[in-house]
Amino acid sequence: MRRIPELDFLKGVLILLVVGFHLVWFEQLHPDIKQVVYCFHMPGFLLISGYLMNISKPPRQFLRTLLWLAVPYLFMASGYIYVASLLPIADHIDCLTPTVFLDRLLLHPLGPPWFLHALILCGAVYYYIYNNVRQGMATRFLLIGIAYFVFAHGFGILSFSSAMYFLAGAVLRQSGTDFVGFFRPSWLSVAAFALIIGFAESPNQASLSGILIAFTAISSLLWLHDFLPLAPRTLLLFLGRNSLPIYIFSPIFTVLCKGFVPFLRFDGTGLLFLLVSLAVCVGGSLLLAWLTDRTGLSRYLFGRHALSM
Repeated sequence: MRRIPELDFLKGVLILLVVGFHLVWFEQLHPDIKQVVYCFHMPGFLLISGYLMNISKPPRQFLRTLLWLAVPYLFMASGYIYVASLLPIADHIDCLTPTVFLDRLLLHPLGPPWFLHALILCGAVYYYIYNNVRQGMATRFLLIGIAYFVFAHGFGILSFSSAMYFLAGAVLRQSGTDFVGFFRPSWLSVAAFALIIGFAESPNQASLSGILIAFTAISSLLWLHDFLPLAPRTLLLFLGRNSLPIYIFSPIFTVLCKGFVPFLRFDGTGLLFLLVSLAVCVGGSLLLAWLTDRTGLSRYLFGRHALSM
C-alpha cells in the first residue's frame, strides 16, 4: 500500500504526544490535558495500524510482518521489565523472578511495550479469522470482535477498547473507505473537539465522550495538515515515517529527562521542560535509530532501515 502523507503527518503529531505525556513531571502538571490526550493519541495509532495492516499477504509473509513487530517488542519489553525491577517507577516490580518476567513479557506487558503486544495479538486474530472464515464481511468482523472480547475479558491479556480501535481501522480498510475521507478534515472538527472536551466528564478511550474526542481530534489534525507551513509539516511527516523507532527508543530518554526538572522547575507551566525533553527524546531516538541502521542492527530490529526519509 502506498504511503499516505496525511497518515504520516498524523503519526508524527501523535508520537510527539506519546513522548510528551510519558514525561512524568509534565503529565503531573497537566492531568486534565493528559486525560484528553489519552483519549486519542494511542487510539489514533491503533486506528491507523488496523487500517494499514495488509492481510492479503500469504501466511509466510504475514508471519514475517508479525516477526518484525515481535523483535522490537521483545527488545523493548525485556528492557522495560528489567528497568522496572530496579527503579521506583509507577510500574515497579518488587521481586523479579523468571515467572514474573515471562508473565510480563508474554501475557501482561508493562508500560509502553503494550502497544506492540496489542498489535501482534490483534493482527494475528484479524488475519486468521478474516482469511479462514468463509462468511460475509460483517460476520467475520463480528467473530474477530468476539475473539478480542475473549482475550480481553476471559484471559486479561488485551485491552478490549484498544482492540476495538484497531478493528475500526480494519473495517475502514476492508470496506474500501478512504481514511482521510471518513474523518473529513474540517475546521468544524476543531470547534466540535473544543466543545466536547469542555463538557465531557472524566473521558476515556472507552467512553462515548472519549470516542467523540478521538474522532474530532483526528479530523482536526488532518485539517491542520493542509495549513501548516512547509517546514514543520515536512518535519512531522519525517517523524511519522519513523514513529516506530521513536516509540521504541524514547523511554530511555524520558527517564533521563527527569534530571532536567530541578533546572527548569522555575517554569510552572512545564512547557520549557516539554520542549527541551522532546528535543532530547526524539533526537536521541533518531540517533539510536541511525546507529542501528549504520551498524546493520536495524535489519534485525525493524526488518528494514530504521530511518525512512
